[in-house]
Amino acid sequence: MGTVDRKKQVLEAASRSFALFGYKATTMDQVAKIANVGKGTIYTFFDTKEQLFDEIVNGVISEMKSIILREVDHDRKFFDNLFRVLDSFLEFRSEHELLIKLSQELRDVGTPQSQEAMAQVENVILGYIEKEIERAIAQGELRECDPKIVSFLMVKMYIALTSEWNKNHEPLSKEQIKEHIRLFLENGLAANA
Repeated sequence: MGTVDRKKQVLEAASRSFALFGYKATTMDQVAKIANVGKGTIYTFFDTKEQLFDEIVNGVISEMKSIILREVDHDRKFFDNLFRVLDSFLEFRSEHELLIKLSQELRDVGTPQSQEAMAQVENVILGYIEKEIERAIAQGELRECDPKIVSFLMVKMYIALTSEWNKNHEPLSKEQIKEHIRLFLENGLAANA
């Protein structure tokens, strides 16, 4: 088996281990066992568990950036693109085992690595929205505002309505969520409002 195949094998095993056990409980021994390689093989590619974890998180971020490229169509209005991307991110995050485990580890243990990884994931979303807000302002679709603050509010509102609301209330449909975000944000930010 070639070097590239071994590295890929190690990365796949590490992804499974981090998704199953989280960052804190994953060991290089576990990764070696899952990958069916000697621990020394892992160290030929990665000096530390942190380095291995960072490569996996960077892969997740690349997947997220691919979602943006796939979902954004600049012939559409800002809010149409926003909802398409947020829906895709939410689906990706809820189905991606590593992100689920890291969210759980962050909530339960609060390891710095899980905190940093989840912050990187959120920053991809915030960065996309911030750039799109700037673009929409320049095109006259949105009124002048602070893109950094507004992107933060949009993401937090979306997460609150898709996840937090469900803890004590009947879950909202995607259409209800969009309706409420439009009520508070689109109507308040629209250039012609």
